[in-house]
Amino acid sequence: MLTPMKSLAPIMTAIALVAPAFSQNAEQLMDRARISATLQNADLQGEIDGPKGDTDVSLFLRGKDIQIALGNGQQRFHMRLGDDQYDLFEIINNKTMRFPDSKLQQPLAGSDLTYEDLAFRFLYWPNPKLEGSERVGTRDCWKIRVDNPGRKGAYALAYVWVDKEYGAFMKVEGFDRSGRRIKRFQVSDVMKIGDGKWTLQKMKVSTMNGDRAVSNSNLKFDKPKPGGTR
Repeated sequence: MLTPMKSLAPIMTAIALVAPAFSQNAEQLMDRARISATLQNADLQGEIDGPKGDTDVSLFLRGKDIQIALGNGQQRFHMRLGDDQYDLFEIINNKTMRFPDSKLQQPLAGSDLTYEDLAFRFLYWPNPKLEGSERVGTRDCWKIRVDNPGRKGAYALAYVWVDKEYGAFMKVEGFDRSGRRIKRFQVSDVMKIGDGKWTLQKMKVSTMNGDRAVSNSNLKFDKPKPGGTR
């Protein structure tokens, strides 16, 4: 059972799937995916199912401001995203304290998800490039390349597959600065939340060594409740 938590992201990023995307313009497709992923006025509550067990997670998203709580709220984080900036803060005794950029790449609760993964920072990188059309499972998707404009984080570039019908990402692959594939995110289940909107229900996150998955975790969410509070 998932433990309900009052608190708050970014996928996360983003981490949601919504209204149909009809444009083939890469910037418009990515803009729709990231804006839709905020799930305005709704909290996401679920769990990370990793090699070392399950951990409750709660996300509260407002555009580029993301708050995350792990466990029973013992760990709380605040993220602020920008095109070339990614600020991560820890909330301790109601005080907001910044910690090193190196922590962005640390695993969450021993899982394959890192802090930057949960916020899906790559959805905010500028100058996306549309590379064509491919299928992800049964879904017809646009394939988009995004390059990291800075040096922070584990990824130099990522490929994002955006569902042509829902305008949402269905798969992401991240590559390091040597061109090696190091992470794969693949959506397996979505859920409808009303008003024609869809959001992530289950996603497999794999740590990769080239084409081989070294380990896997799952990110799962309950149906969000509109008007949730922190």
